[in-house]
Amino acid sequence: MNARKAELLQKTIQHIDISQHNVVSMVEAMEHMAFQARNMARGAKIFNMMQADKNCTVYLTLAGSLISAGLKKVVVDLIKNNMVDVIVSTGANIVDQDFFEALGFKHYVGTPYGIDDQELRELMIDRIYDTFIDEEDLRVCDATIGEICDTLPHKPHSSREFIREMGRFLADNEKYAESRKDSIVYQCFKKGVPIFVPAFSDCSAGFGLVHHQFHNPESHISIDSAKDFLEITKIKLANQESGLFMIGGGVPKNFVQDIVVACDILEKEAPMHKYAVQITVADERDGALSGSTLKEACSWGKVDTVYEQMVFSEATIAMPIIAGYALHKREWVGRPERRLNEVLDGAMVTA
Repeated sequence: MNARKAELLQKTIQHIDISQHNVVSMVEAMEHMAFQARNMARGAKIFNMMQADKNCTVYLTLAGSLISAGLKKVVVDLIKNNMVDVIVSTGANIVDQDFFEALGFKHYVGTPYGIDDQELRELMIDRIYDTFIDEEDLRVCDATIGEICDTLPHKPHSSREFIREMGRFLADNEKYAESRKDSIVYQCFKKGVPIFVPAFSDCSAGFGLVHHQFHNPESHISIDSAKDFLEITKIKLANQESGLFMIGGGVPKNFVQDIVVACDILEKEAPMHKYAVQITVADERDGALSGSTLKEACSWGKVDTVYEQMVFSEATIAMPIIAGYALHKREWVGRPERRLNEVLDGAMVTA
């Protein structure tokens, strides 16, 4: 490795372990403060209510660069303890960041200050604000996605089906035994938790798919986003009571909220999401989706307004506190392992 590149890629991002930090008393004290402290405390209590409600199917959405920022183990702890049942994410979090680390690669501590991005480009170092990624490693990740494409039947697949096969790839290759342990993709494969990435080509997976389709023009796999929508709508129809824990906004936020409307379009009975907490730094005043309030979502018939809370905070601060509060309150004990991946696979076979 180039000496300058080695100098820049020394210190790795460490994932915070919420099991080691009991924040319950702090959150309960923040309830008596103001501004976002009080909002975060209420959001934590609503997320904990989802855990106590054993009939509630919990949807976690991930948008923004979260895994590269050190939040991977937070998500894995939620999965392992049956605190989330479905994940809807951007492709970057699942492929470029989580699967990338499951292959043994790392994200590195960088800086947005005093750095020449032209130099980084020449060194093949990608920057996410204050985090560095080795582009050469990322291209191995892209190529691995292409290899998985080549092993699958040449037909349309939902992103959930494809990501399940990414988990199977990690499970079947013992050389990843150490690096896969705290992988979201791998743990969801083991626990039967479906992961949906509605904009799947908008990440490293897209490069692998482009390579696969370019070299297989007559017969190839594709990702069917409509099938994603149908599958997640079937989850809502079969599991009526639901709660949302949304990190950021974007496509994952809208996708998971829209399933209530989809049920209505299908002329099927399904209530609005009963619980909802969103962490965002987006502003509602420009009319964009990411900052639109959960009360606004009620006007569309998506989210009830009894147990909803907007938390206007950056995710690396608020997510560990809210998730950590619920983890240490232990209301999740006794929540069923729903294994919705297997339910959906069965439904697809019998349909």
